Amino acid sequence: MISETIDIQDYLKSPSRPTIDVRSPAEFAAGHIPDAVNIPLFSDSERAEVGIAYKNRGRNHAIGLGLRLVGEKADALLQSLSQFDEGQGVFIHCWRGGMRSEAFNWLACRTGLVATRILGGYKAFRRAAHQSFAEPMKIVILSGYTGVGKTVLLQDLKAAGEQVIDLESLACHRGSAFGGIGQPPQPTVEQFENDLFTRWRLLDTSRPVWLEDESQSIGRVNLPLPLWNQMRAAPGIFAEADRESRIELLVREYGDLPSEALGDAIGRVKKRLGGLRYQQAMAALEDKQIAEFADIALRYYDDAYNTASQKRPRGNLIKFALAEAGVADPLADLRVLGHELVKPKH
Repeated sequence: MISETIDIQDYLKSPSRPTIDVRSPAEFAAGHIPDAVNIPLFSDSERAEVGIAYKNRGRNHAIGLGLRLVGEKADALLQSLSQFDEGQGVFIHCWRGGMRSEAFNWLACRTGLVATRILGGYKAFRRAAHQSFAEPMKIVILSGYTGVGKTVLLQDLKAAGEQVIDLESLACHRGSAFGGIGQPPQPTVEQFENDLFTRWRLLDTSRPVWLEDESQSIGRVNLPLPLWNQMRAAPGIFAEADRESRIELLVREYGDLPSEALGDAIGRVKKRLGGLRYQQAMAALEDKQIAEFADIALRYYDDAYNTASQKRPRGNLIKFALAEAGVADPLADLRVLGHELVKPKH
């Protein structure tokens, strides 16, 4: 039986092994270390009960209550641990690395696991995440009007070996009124930050990091403020493509989606779109004229982008002409420009 502890920085550098989160289901659902397994020591109601006991009757009474609750479910906890092999190494944590993880660590060791408790628990992980977003990176912002194919370009850049983080993929949202259509449910803000951190911390700080131009909010999640501040100050590339190819790209991406969902989405910007253009858009949708619908939507989003860009300070922005929406030909020229933008100025 081996029981060890590890601090958060060493944990983040450690070879992969299962991480067991013993917090309550509600705590886990709000946000957790990506790929962690939830084996709650207490249910949500039991956790609340122990907290009330601590507040009203003191620490020792709360500990006694907690031990009694754990004892009643010892068989179920042991059964949950049976998914791991004897002698297997696991990490264990709770909220602050305190009594819950200590108790579970003791139990795990007695099943033959090599259990290592994370000092500071999930709170330490969250602190490390917030600190990482403030560390300076060589960010290149890929900007452009709606339909220019920024996501496609980022995918091509990643395939070519560039460091790319697809914020919209992590957020499960494309960042507009249409952004949630056909997407999985969005994560909580906390979980979005955790998922982003697992990618962010592995980046090479000496190389460019390509990000799509975003508002601070992507659907219902928010970019961490330190990262958002870096993005606003970062140099960017404004990709340009002809309107016809932008419409064609939008038709490819959205044309097969349910008309009702598209109508609901355009309805969310009805006030800013204007009554006449809204009626025209809905008529085009009813007639299954998706290209015409996309054209009307583009007029709104181009105006909205220009208005937002005037209000939002940002770093140097260089225009780059695409062969067509989503196509940089040659891609090497786009890569070279990005690298030039983040070179130190002498």
